[in-house]
Amino acid sequence: MTQRKTTLQLLWGTVLILAGIGVFYRIPQVMPRIRRIHQFAGILPFVSFCFYLLGVLLIGGGLQRIFRYFRGSSGPGAK
Repeated sequence: MTQRKTTLQLLWGTVLILAGIGVFYRIPQVMPRIRRIHQFAGILPFVSFCFYLLGVLLIGGGLQRIFRYFRGSSGPGAK
C-alpha cells in the first residue's frame, strides 16, 4: 500500500507541475479577454499577479511532492 501511495504522490506532483506550466501558457491568451470585461479594468495588475501566483504555487507544490518522493521519509519531521 505504501509503494502505491508514494507512486501516486509522484504522479500527483507531476500533474501539479504540468498544471502550473499550463497556467503560465494560458495567461497571455486569457488576459486580452479579461481586459474586455469592464469590471476588471481597474484591477488588471492584481488579476495578473493572482494568475502568476497560482502558477507558481502549483509548480512549487508539485516540486515539493517530487522532492519528498525522491528524498524518502527518512528526513527530520518524517511521519
